[in-house]
Amino acid sequence: MSRYPIKAALLQVHSVIGLALSLVWAVIGISGATMSFEDEIQAGLNADITRVEARSAPTLTPDQLIARLPTNPDFGKVSAVTMAVDPSAAVRIRFARSDDGSRPSSIYVDPYDAHVLGSPRGEEFFITVRRLHRWLLLPGDAKGYGRQITGVTAICLIAMLISGIVLRWPRRARSVKMWLKPNLALHGRGFHRSLHAVAGTWVLPIYLVIVLTGLWYSFDWYKNGATWLLSRPSTAAAPMKPKPTRDVSVADAKPLALDRVWSTFLHEQGSSFATALLTLPADAGTVVRIRSWARDASHPGARDEFRIDASTGRLLSSEIYAEKTFGERMLSSVLDIHRGAIFGWPGKLLFMLAAALMPLFVVTGFLLYLSRRRHRRLSRAPLGSLVPGE
Repeated sequence: MSRYPIKAALLQVHSVIGLALSLVWAVIGISGATMSFEDEIQAGLNADITRVEARSAPTLTPDQLIARLPTNPDFGKVSAVTMAVDPSAAVRIRFARSDDGSRPSSIYVDPYDAHVLGSPRGEEFFITVRRLHRWLLLPGDAKGYGRQITGVTAICLIAMLISGIVLRWPRRARSVKMWLKPNLALHGRGFHRSLHAVAGTWVLPIYLVIVLTGLWYSFDWYKNGATWLLSRPSTAAAPMKPKPTRDVSVADAKPLALDRVWSTFLHEQGSSFATALLTLPADAGTVVRIRSWARDASHPGARDEFRIDASTGRLLSSEIYAEKTFGERMLSSVLDIHRGAIFGWPGKLLFMLAAALMPLFVVTGFLLYLSRRRHRRLSRAPLGSLVPGE
């Protein structure tokens, strides 16, 4: 019987959960680290199709761009258009999912004549990695079981972090060296335990941030609770609109008048924005959502958002980032907090390294488990060799 029954029980919980979910955590960690600098990698891979030569001619409006797209059955219905103030920036056009659930590759087009410059390299790769990270490539994506599985594993990781810090609590708790420096002079089990414990202490704050923000994408109750807690009462009381189901008749619907939407947006923003993303409704509705980023935006979550009726050009709602409370800014920046982008590229690098370290805990944890089993087996007396009466 252990002298410390609570720690013995925590060790069992820590070991069982770790053995059951370690591979899932490793997959999620590696895939998350892979996506850390996705934007920078994509920009480097596609520099030849994301820029055009600036000209004196006016750029095309959204409706003109879509109307001049070549007839291509692979394109399908336009779902989003990304435009920029920079006269040398190409326009990116995304397409809606087809009836079989697949989505055509997006394309970059020349803003002056709608000439197709090409599809971005690496797009399909990062889409697959994102599906692996969020839903483990399970059928149904966000509507399948993968979303709940990643959420449950995130909650279990919180239990691992708490039990791990309790188990490694040193006798000299005030010693910084005991907390943060691994003992490299040890060998075997001692070295594995020191490395496992100290590295876990280093990444614990980052893992807590990653888990607490990652749960936002797994459970609606968690998202609703965070919204209620961090936003103003008027915002929290607004009911969430369910995503519309796809109707086969949508493909035959008349195109929206995006020029009317664009004119209203320019009236509201003027030239204060750098990039704007127009997202068309997935159903037969007429409300277009526009997200815009200022030239000096500190991170992607620092954006303004507008909803405009394409049939009338009326502004239905606007959310200006500068007017949001601290809590509302956190809610709009959940993804950037999740991947460390809110702290700039040093934050993304730090979070990427922490995520990439997840396999280290898998390997060292498994080695510690095996060494404990071997130690117990050797410490037991060989009953078959005992003499009766001994």
